[in-house]
Amino acid sequence: MSSQANGSLAVPLPQHRDSSLRSRPPVWALDSSNANVPLPAKCDRHGRKGGVCCKELKDEDDRTLINPDIVRDVVIGLSDGLTVPFALTAGLSSLGESRLVVLGGTAELIAGAISMGIGGFLASQAERDHYRFLKRHTSSRVLRSCEGEMEREVFAILGPVGVDEHTSRAVTKSLCDIECDNSSSASDEETQSPRWKSDVGLTPFLLKFGVGLEEVPTSRVYGSAITIGLGYLIGGIIPLFPYFFFSRAHIALIYSCLLTGFVLLIFGAVKARVTGAGQGIKGYLWGAVSTLLVGGAAAAAAYGIVALLET
Repeated sequence: MSSQANGSLAVPLPQHRDSSLRSRPPVWALDSSNANVPLPAKCDRHGRKGGVCCKELKDEDDRTLINPDIVRDVVIGLSDGLTVPFALTAGLSSLGESRLVVLGGTAELIAGAISMGIGGFLASQAERDHYRFLKRHTSSRVLRSCEGEMEREVFAILGPVGVDEHTSRAVTKSLCDIECDNSSSASDEETQSPRWKSDVGLTPFLLKFGVGLEEVPTSRVYGSAITIGLGYLIGGIIPLFPYFFFSRAHIALIYSCLLTGFVLLIFGAVKARVTGAGQGIKGYLWGAVSTLLVGGAAAAAAYGIVALLET
């Protein structure tokens, strides 16, 4: 480590055979000695020329991930949209005319998108209601329970991750003080905002880290409905698209299979990228191929059942 005039230390980058790393600026460690500086601003880089703060170091795989809840809704909508309308159009292809396939597929597509959107809305609403019930129940239990019981529950959460009992008791006391302050001054709307009342204290801590539940915002309820519905609509248009250009349904079915398979490959690779599952080319290829296999198997099973019923 290189020493500076004020005694702060620069943290060296790991040794690497690549000589280009030697020309990089020094990395300054966080300065925790000054209590007057807020924690986000504590960095020895301030007041120096050159160098980067250790909190700004980035990994080689520096990708921006998408909220997993949004990815889940998109996957549900697109996967259903790619399989259900495909099976329907494939079954209707036996009629020989693409016009009938387009009419039947469009009707199913609109009805399915509305149904999927309503299902996403009701599911998110049920999740939100479940959290609010547990929140009322947990808050009442926290207020009537003794201090030792709360210390035991907090330590049961923090102990397995390496927090000692003394620190766990201090955390419990701090959270209990905030909980009591919120409950005692709940009627004072001028000094406390609704977010402050709902997001801090022992009750949110027990629900988030003990049970693994968080408040479901209202935007999430409507966003889930819109995301799933649009995903189904977009996914369902893809297998139906070739039937607009070919009058013979059997020929359109071939192009529909090819187009749906290609979209499944692209969708699997993109999903591996935005979720962090893919690591390199092999990861993206596995995400694409696995999605194609799963979606293709579901579509083939649906088509086989339709063909069996026709016979």
